[in-house]
Amino acid sequence: MNILSEIKKAEKRIRPYILKTPLIPSNFLSKLNKGKVYLKMESEQYTGSFKVRGAMNKILSLSEQEKKKGIVTASTGNHALGVARALSITGIKGTIFLPENAETSKIEALRGYNATLEFYGKDFLATELHAKQVAKEKGASWISPYNDPQIIGGQGTIGIEIVQQLDKIDYVLATVGGGGLISGVATYLKSVSPETKIIGCLPINFPKMYLSVKAGKIVSPSNLKETLSDGSAGGIEEGSITFPICQQLIDDFILVSEKEIKEAIKLIVDKHHKIIEGAAAVSVASFIKNKEKFKGANVVIIICGGNIATSKLKALL
Repeated sequence: MNILSEIKKAEKRIRPYILKTPLIPSNFLSKLNKGKVYLKMESEQYTGSFKVRGAMNKILSLSEQEKKKGIVTASTGNHALGVARALSITGIKGTIFLPENAETSKIEALRGYNATLEFYGKDFLATELHAKQVAKEKGASWISPYNDPQIIGGQGTIGIEIVQQLDKIDYVLATVGGGGLISGVATYLKSVSPETKIIGCLPINFPKMYLSVKAGKIVSPSNLKETLSDGSAGGIEEGSITFPICQQLIDDFILVSEKEIKEAIKLIVDKHHKIIEGAAAVSVASFIKNKEKFKGANVVIIICGGNIATSKLKALL
């Protein structure tokens, strides 16, 4: 399995179907570290999230026989939107499983695409395991939200864009859930700019990848709590290919509180007039919390998505 090779293939395969998202300088954040801070605006991507990249890459890479049998996936929202869009573009049939407590705004957005929606369980891991079983029974292709070389390859195209947009990259901050985003970006960046440091950002309430890397194995702690970063609050399955990549390529981790996530969402609204979701705010909050660490550096913060419920945004503003 060569993830770097998959990222390069993905770049050619999905380029007609994705946007090259802007890398915008943040004067406010740059003042905090007396350096240069840039926001990679994946919130401006189709469907409002980076997830369209991996989903499009995976579905386009299926064989004709696999396409005929259809696909099954599970998601808390953004991966589902990416898959739904890919299904609508390709005309392939598919079923998307969501937890029963999925955000209403994301469900409504999904209904605008050509995909069958099914609901199962309140814990995402239960939803995912059920969906995988259904895929097996139907003989359909299972589209993992993160544990798949083509998914990681698609997300890695963000790294290609960042290198095209910025000459010197000292640090890249990205929020970590299952690890698909950071695995792809880190794999590409370390291949062309080995001195670039990759920082994994997580909510204190749900730091599953951090705890797993720390333990040296994938762990499922019982004390995980709800978080505004719902987009990163999924499980990590045993044997996930993202885990060893995160072990090897993430240089450091930063954990942030719910209060810090809320403040970061408000800050981006105030200073940039952009709406971002909780998962994106985790990486912004991580930078602010550790601004001294990044003193004088060129820093890229990946704004992974902008899909936050209006009611949630109104409440925290």
